[in-house]
Amino acid sequence: MTVHIGTSGWSYDHWDGVLYPPGTAPRDRLEHYVRRFGTVELNASFYRWPRDAGFASWRRRLPPGFQLSVKAPRGLTHAKRLHGPEPWLPRLVSAWHELGDRRAVLLVQLHPGHERDDARLDHFLGLLPDWMRVAVEFRHPSWHDEGVFRLLERHRAAYCVMSGARLPCVLRATAPFVYVRMHGPDPDHLYAGSYSGSDLDWWASRVGEWRDSGLDVFVYFNNDGHGHAVRDAEGLRARTG
Repeated sequence: MTVHIGTSGWSYDHWDGVLYPPGTAPRDRLEHYVRRFGTVELNASFYRWPRDAGFASWRRRLPPGFQLSVKAPRGLTHAKRLHGPEPWLPRLVSAWHELGDRRAVLLVQLHPGHERDDARLDHFLGLLPDWMRVAVEFRHPSWHDEGVFRLLERHRAAYCVMSGARLPCVLRATAPFVYVRMHGPDPDHLYAGSYSGSDLDWWASRVGEWRDSGLDVFVYFNNDGHGHAVRDAEGLRARTG
């Protein structure tokens, strides 16, 4: 089983001197990223879904074995809250075809105000092709229920394990893979702070347990401030071998 560890996004001005040499042009940042990591979570797709040509370009630019996870568009998850998802399906599937063997997981992050609606989630997941790996990140507490976990298991969709800002940290595997988003250790702010060595040791143990039980694991650090995500991702990777 394989462990994939990276960051949420790769192009940040404040990563100059941390991930890439100072003054690196934005278009060249991915080239430096892939030298250090074998996976990344694309967050820009949440704000504007790329054209198929964009996904095809990433397939060509990413090295063999690299895994690109992609965040679902907010038009689907936040504006519509998964209602009437059919118009989005061809675009999602087409993008996945373009990525080819570079595709990893489609992350579906629900709106914090999106309360539990099993029928709507079940309908959406049922529309996705079986070969598309998907993880769902729930921000509203009403979703954290055994019935929801069973629904995910039925669709072989991953419950997104979360860390940070008092989000519930539920260590639950509902698919043949585990998807983890590390939002930073700051108890009051998302995407802030750096994980301590003891924190990373603890998470390395969890990753090892999932891997040893036969699950692939994807972990993405989202605490981009001051380059913490880069250093924390490398720290966890060193601890997991």
